[in-house]
Amino acid sequence: MTGRPDDLEERAIPGRAPTGTADPTAGSGAPAGNPYPAVGSGAPAEPPHPTPDPAADSQDNRRQALYWRLLAQLFDPEEQASLESASLAVVEDIGLPAGLLDRRTAVDSLVQRHPHLAAEFDGLLTGNPGAGGESTGETEVRDREAEVRRAALVSKVLLNVFATGTGPVTAGQLSRWQSDAGWLERALGCEPGALRGGRRSGGAGVSPTGSGGGTAPDLGRLIPAIGPEIGALEADLVSRMRLREVLADPALAARLTPSMSLIEQLLRDKNNLDGVALANAKALIRRFVDEVAEVLRTQVEKATVGPLDRSVPPKRVYRNLDIDRTIWKNLTNWSPEEERLYVDRLYYRHTARKTTPQRLIVVVDQSGSMVDSMVNCTILASIFAGLPKVDVHLVAYDTKALDLTPWVHDPFETLLRTRLGGGTDGTVAMALARPKIAEPRNTVVVWISDFYEWQHEPLFASMADLHRSGVKFIPVGSVTSAGRGSVNPWFRERFKDLGTPVLSGHIRKLVHELKTFLT
Repeated sequence: MTGRPDDLEERAIPGRAPTGTADPTAGSGAPAGNPYPAVGSGAPAEPPHPTPDPAADSQDNRRQALYWRLLAQLFDPEEQASLESASLAVVEDIGLPAGLLDRRTAVDSLVQRHPHLAAEFDGLLTGNPGAGGESTGETEVRDREAEVRRAALVSKVLLNVFATGTGPVTAGQLSRWQSDAGWLERALGCEPGALRGGRRSGGAGVSPTGSGGGTAPDLGRLIPAIGPEIGALEADLVSRMRLREVLADPALAARLTPSMSLIEQLLRDKNNLDGVALANAKALIRRFVDEVAEVLRTQVEKATVGPLDRSVPPKRVYRNLDIDRTIWKNLTNWSPEEERLYVDRLYYRHTARKTTPQRLIVVVDQSGSMVDSMVNCTILASIFAGLPKVDVHLVAYDTKALDLTPWVHDPFETLLRTRLGGGTDGTVAMALARPKIAEPRNTVVVWISDFYEWQHEPLFASMADLHRSGVKFIPVGSVTSAGRGSVNPWFRERFKDLGTPVLSGHIRKLVHELKTFLT
């Protein structure tokens, strides 16, 4: 061939007849001109090249424009005019309000004006398989229009939560951010406040609206763990707020929503407050304590309990009546003629549980890094103090130890007597807790700390002595709602070798351990 380089000369391609030659598929059952070999021809089949879909490409471009705008808004203070105009055109075209792009507009405001959006925000980030598409045989058809709409809604909730800006924060701004963070938690399949620490946690199996019956996402797979990150954002906003001025104004204080970050700041600053500001601070702490106590009390009630005590006669009340057993035991009294069952004796279920007097000693590190544990365990101790035959003692420490046992039934008063901050010296707490152990085998000691101690060897030796004496010793590294915390590796390894591994994670783990031992 003239006029063409040798490397571009036409070559025989498997399964395709060169120009000017006979079609190799002729007579093989394949139609003339078929670029793929017939079945059984022995030649490898080549997949057909996908046909470009202009409509699908257009939808993908619109979705990408929304996400590029989100990234630009989060990481670049300068507004990108081209991205803004493109995103506005996309949002208006799919029938969503333009306020979706304004970070100053709270999600609550959008939902109030457009109530149908509430259902779309709920469970938005749960990642249900097949969402936004339908299955046809083995192929799932993507609904690209739904993906664009989802991208717009996701961008709104992420931008409002993570673009916190800089500078002073007002009570109104904090309240609006907390509301938006609640919508993000709902988008993740949780109740508002569940990821940030302690309040109204739905737990596994909670529907997006928190009403039950749905499937909550595995939040442990999120990288990084999103709960602690949201909590850190809230703590930053609280630290930038002029809290004393806000608390001194009842109208502004009423707009605050109690959270773990806010409670930590109040506990740190309580000695510098007086008058109206102190009263408002106490009211916020009381509200938060009551909310967390309600959640923890439910978890304690649901936890497993001790075995039934069959030596105690069952109460002869209707709710304990064992219908099936009563019928079975009286079957010999059945009268075929009358078709009646005569009952000689009623049988009741045993409900009493075996309990022995137990002593629970809770030792809490009250340094600044352990505020979540301090709040949760103080409330938990008060709940267990209300159980029959459980004697609860509470000790808090930093470089000095404080016996809070007289106030253990009132977590609010207990928290007001704490002193957050300072170093940690567990040996002073051990000196206060050890005399409280009268019967080692009926005593459980819960030690909550990050275990960064300056006298680590003497402290561990005394803890090992308690364990060997028969005390149920439970070292706890993190008792938060989000499960975030660090533990000194030196202590972690030695507790593991001792056979008492550090209990870390969600507070439900500690509830289960205590309820199993104490009841």
